[in-house]
Amino acid sequence: MNTENETILGIDPGFARCGYGVIGKKQHMPVAYIWGCIETTPKTGDTSQRLLAIFESIENLIITYRPIGLACEKLFFSRNTTTAMQVSEAKGVIILAAAKYNIPVFEYTPKQVKLAVTGSGMADKQQIQMMITRLLRLSDIPKPDDAADGLALALCHLNWMRT
Repeated sequence: MNTENETILGIDPGFARCGYGVIGKKQHMPVAYIWGCIETTPKTGDTSQRLLAIFESIENLIITYRPIGLACEKLFFSRNTTTAMQVSEAKGVIILAAAKYNIPVFEYTPKQVKLAVTGSGMADKQQIQMMITRLLRLSDIPKPDDAADGLALALCHLNWMRT
């Protein structure tokens, strides 16, 4: 898969939608291996079943791609405490999956991700998506937005590793 062993798993944590992106390097250039979104709904089951679905999906990504690091968004909520609790629980099982496989977790604020990907901490979502598409030489902007965020987090960490 990745002979340089610089595979990074980027996670945009969420309870209903958890974005992910796996990137590595090929000939010193970043390359996207996979991206997508883990979705859970009340149809998936109760809270414990939804968290288990997130854990198992992250675990499968770890087993398949063997990342050397997991980049995750640092959470900040100021209003909706219910959403904050659910996202925090999801982030907990994500960190647990990484810990199970001895993968270090690195947290980045949205501003740090914007700065690393676009060069501006004030970039908007569209600017980030355009840069991800360019930097990873993708034919289209990654969808859904959560997946693009997962790729952005992985790119942020890959850039951080270079410094």
